[in-house]
Amino acid sequence: MKLDDIKKLHKKKGRNDLGCFLVEGEHLILELEKAAKAIPAFRQAKIYVSESYGDVATSLEQVRITDRQMQKIADTQTPQGILAVVPFPSAERLPAPCASEGETSQEKTIYLYEVQDPGNLGTILRTLAWFGGFRCVLSPNSVDPYNPKVVRASMGAIFHLSIELDVSIDELKRRFDHFACLDIEGAPLSSEGFTREQCFIFGNEARGVPHDELARLDVTAYSIPGAGVLESLNLATAVNMCAYELNR
Repeated sequence: MKLDDIKKLHKKKGRNDLGCFLVEGEHLILELEKAAKAIPAFRQAKIYVSESYGDVATSLEQVRITDRQMQKIADTQTPQGILAVVPFPSAERLPAPCASEGETSQEKTIYLYEVQDPGNLGTILRTLAWFGGFRCVLSPNSVDPYNPKVVRASMGAIFHLSIELDVSIDELKRRFDHFACLDIEGAPLSSEGFTREQCFIFGNEARGVPHDELARLDVTAYSIPGAGVLESLNLATAVNMCAYELNR
């Protein structure tokens, strides 16, 4: 790939056109190396290293470039001197199976409706990867998980988590039988039924999920008990607490 093409990966259109995304920094490269052992697409990643950066022990293809070239293609203001161009993982990540009546699916699905903040999404991905056993599904009009800011905020979780894009509410309804959402009037998270749900729906940071959309899914509402001083929790915090409860 030409260096001018790498710059295009800063934008969603460029990533979609080229089928790749950008990863910057030593920690993320190390996580990429780990994931490449299990995911074939990641083995095709190419690492770019600046002339002032030290030696790099890697099984991936490596290209040396000048510091000036690194500054030109990096997304950050002060690049660490190492980045990678990574192909999108293939669509081999299949939908989580619906549990039979009385059974619980091995994998829980977190559905994010029109989430917009890259930091929020990156933090959520990091939490889900930490606990394991989760799939992250994004609605249309959500922030791109391969946005460089999301990738950095995920701290490498993006390589270790099943992620699906542009999944509509209608598609959710076809795939799952039991849904949960958060509502101040809902039952506590500690309720026995919470862990039996299959798909957990979280809304846009400012607007939540439209009530008519939730009504189509016959969602069960749960709440995170608090002191009632504030109106709501940060989206990433709410997802984190639910993920903890599901693994407690």
